[in-house]
Amino acid sequence: MTSYALGLDYGSDSVRALLVDAHTGAEVATQVVYYPRWKQGLYCVPAKDQFRQHPLDYLESLEAAVRGLWTKAPAGAARQVVGISFDTTGSTPVAVDEAGVALALKPEFADNPNAMFVLWKDHTAIKEAQEITAAASRAPVNYLKYEGGIYSSEWYWAKALHVLREDPAVRANAYYWVEHCDWMSAVLTGTTHPSQLRMGRCATGHKVMWHESWGGYPPNDFFVSIDPLLDGLRDRLPKETFTSDQAVGALTDEWADRLGLPAGIPVGFSAFDCHMGAVAANVKPGVLTKIMGTSTCDITVARYEDIGEKCIRGICGQVDGSVMPGMVGLEAGQSAFGDLYAWFRNVLMWPALNVLQQSTALDDAAKAALIQELEDNTLRQLGDAASQIPAGETGITALDWVNGRRTPDADQTLTMAIAGLKMGSEAPHIFRALVEATAFGARAIIERFKAEGVAIDSVVVIGGISKKSDFIMQVCADVWNCPIDVLESEQSCALGAAIFAATVGGVYPDVASAQQAMASPVCKTYLPDATNAGIYENLYRKYQQLGAFVSGGQL
Repeated sequence: MTSYALGLDYGSDSVRALLVDAHTGAEVATQVVYYPRWKQGLYCVPAKDQFRQHPLDYLESLEAAVRGLWTKAPAGAARQVVGISFDTTGSTPVAVDEAGVALALKPEFADNPNAMFVLWKDHTAIKEAQEITAAASRAPVNYLKYEGGIYSSEWYWAKALHVLREDPAVRANAYYWVEHCDWMSAVLTGTTHPSQLRMGRCATGHKVMWHESWGGYPPNDFFVSIDPLLDGLRDRLPKETFTSDQAVGALTDEWADRLGLPAGIPVGFSAFDCHMGAVAANVKPGVLTKIMGTSTCDITVARYEDIGEKCIRGICGQVDGSVMPGMVGLEAGQSAFGDLYAWFRNVLMWPALNVLQQSTALDDAAKAALIQELEDNTLRQLGDAASQIPAGETGITALDWVNGRRTPDADQTLTMAIAGLKMGSEAPHIFRALVEATAFGARAIIERFKAEGVAIDSVVVIGGISKKSDFIMQVCADVWNCPIDVLESEQSCALGAAIFAATVGGVYPDVASAQQAMASPVCKTYLPDATNAGIYENLYRKYQQLGAFVSGGQL
């Protein structure tokens, strides 16, 4: 009998449900649903780096995505699902009360952004992150040594402290914060109450400062030294964590009914999207898996005997079992990749969109269709024109820090810069420089791994950009001067979640066995152009010089 695994991937804008034949790895059906409130821009203030998402967006979109899946899947497929697993963006925590209810689901907090999920790219907690980093450097034990040595405003404790300081009402009602990935598994298994909540290894290890060597989290005194508002918060968190090849519990009757699934099927411990995407890419030592989307997340793994006692500087953590059970998962990434391109597109489109919005000649539906056409065509035409400009011909150097720098060496206070503009600089010249900037930022990560003794021999890329632009991918291959494999799967992160779902569902004894049958093959390989690679050696030095100047060094 056919067995199906259900993988659910929560991205920045939408949730993707993917049904996979657990025996053959065939992707049977997929359904994408965009978060309705997020799409309207609600609860976000980009000028203040505030990005919040309502829990109802996650719950309503989940139901719509899975229900929509059954309209595309073979008849009766829902009854043959053996397991469910989630991946989400992160760190994206939410405040919950003593009963484990997300505060934004309560009427009195329904429209309060501080009671909602604080999305990964929310950078309102820069000050708090700096304070945590400073406290760790003063402590007898540096509790950030397994998280790159620098705490980020994108992560759990900084966000929780910022909200506690900013909002007395939330402060009075928040029992602790739960990561989005852990919350999803808990909701479907009815284990959201603090007495029942169990948390996955991925989020806790990379963002919540969990480590086995100090028995869970840093001591309460450490957090109190940062701010007494954190007093006791760490003691409310579960000390034990679990890898994603294990089940949180069984799907409840309520959610089985809402999703059209059999009650009682196992739900796995969730993880971050990039970590599960790497599993779908057959991640292994020496191979860097790069998830290219609005931002990037870079994942590799290391054997215990290879990593030893080394602590890799300036990355987003090294966590036992966060990617593959039995190996140490290593995470890095860029705070903006596709977001940088979208920013430039929006700058170019602003006059046209402003005129269009004020026009009375078109109805709202016609305006929306025209806006979508403009957005799609603008990036496509920019890419086509930029690809015709030879490497090194623009004279422009740009940084990729439009949303701060995630790695190496997290610093969300940094801003981007563009140097070398002249009267003859046209939009395609600038766009090419921005593409090169994102490739240079990725190269800085690769070079940091290598400098720290982590082998990176090749790169596997997943995510929308890898399928949409030959130009961007070729620039990356030339800048990194190494081969790049692109995965065939259109939903690699959801596929990774499905691999874990098949494991918790008992189809396979372990994740490695599930990978052999279900991981995505490669659909295309980009090889570096030797001439361009030589040109980019010099341009990369200019990128580094500009970065040093902007961050306080000398040009």
